[in-house]
Amino acid sequence: QVRLAESGGGSVQAGGSLRLSCRASGYFGNRYCMAWSRQAPGKEREVVARLEPIGRTTYADSVKDRFTISKDNTGTTLYLQMNNLKPEDTAMYYCAAQEYLGYCPRTYNTWGPGTQVTVSS
Repeated sequence: QVRLAESGGGSVQAGGSLRLSCRASGYFGNRYCMAWSRQAPGKEREVVARLEPIGRTTYADSVKDRFTISKDNTGTTLYLQMNNLKPEDTAMYYCAAQEYLGYCPRTYNTWGPGTQVTVSS
């Protein structure tokens, strides 16, 4: 099972951009379903972007057309490019993984410790 570690969080003003990185302890390329999720204080954790081993991506409506999930060519680092950030994007962001079972389950069993993103108005 891979271990995950996020980086790249920080504080930005509304309209700004950040790129989050998630380094895995091993190759996840075509073996794992990957995702980025976030949790704001007092709110439930929300999956905002998913990447399947076949390359298909899906996004929550709240981030569609602003966030992009991708991976590097080595299949060991996952990214989340976040553009046009809004104050409501403020949250702890987590990288997640789940072994590919021939399909991608809706839940994930491996999580990183998270990286904080704060967007000011």
